[in-house]
Amino acid sequence: MTATARSAVLRSIAQGIADALPLAVEEVVVTGSVSRGVADDVSDIEMLVVTQGELDLEDCFSLAAACGLTDLGTWGEQGVPTNRVSGYREGAPVELIWWSRAHAESAVDAIFAGDLSATADAIANGVALRTSGLLARWQGRLRHYPEELARVRIEDAALTWGGFAPAGLLTLVRPGERLALVERMVDDASRVVRIVFALNHVWQPTLKRLADRAAALTHKPQRLPERIEEALTEPDPHRALLVMTELQAETVALAPDGPNINRARKWLSDGREILVQHFR
Repeated sequence: MTATARSAVLRSIAQGIADALPLAVEEVVVTGSVSRGVADDVSDIEMLVVTQGELDLEDCFSLAAACGLTDLGTWGEQGVPTNRVSGYREGAPVELIWWSRAHAESAVDAIFAGDLSATADAIANGVALRTSGLLARWQGRLRHYPEELARVRIEDAALTWGGFAPAGLLTLVRPGERLALVERMVDDASRVVRIVFALNHVWQPTLKRLADRAAALTHKPQRLPERIEEALTEPDPHRALLVMTELQAETVALAPDGPNINRARKWLSDGREILVQHFR
């Protein structure tokens, strides 16, 4: 796929940031939509910056300012191995994630231990703007998605689908319970996506641009992103929950047998019948 014009502009800005960082920085990786060549007018620049030792946040701010970033800020949990600095360069929003080399290696190891963050997808699709060979080594490891890890992720995703009476779903469609319904459906949709990517042995991305990311997957329910969108925007709560429940049922039908998956198949089937009867 040809990269968008905006991707080329943002990558050039990212390269300028990388070139301005001191030589002590070992690895600079652009990630997200810019690395995949799909950036648009509202995309930002996401970058991973790896240093030999751990920096404090003030050092990261100073280095970011020296690279020409303005309006600096931070977000997320403080006092942890990950430092986050946001800002602007040439009018483009920029997010810098700072890791020490030791923490970077630990983060990659954590992927194979079951970490559910989008770290694997970001690194697997990252583009090195400066490298000491770390990114190539990490990407080499990520080319193999272990079968056992896929099974663990699938079983974990199905954990909440069962264990209480299927009729309990009806409590979500009572008048005035829209928040509870949406909360449940967002969690269910996220679990569906987790199962689908694990089935395909593809590292799960964030939920942004789901239609594009899921298009190339072989094993998936029909119209996956469209049905999630339908469930979350359907004004009738009964219809919304039925759409989501049917999507869940089709997803677990594709999954390999396991305690949670087998339980979920029966529970979702029963839940669907209850919703259909109640919807009439």
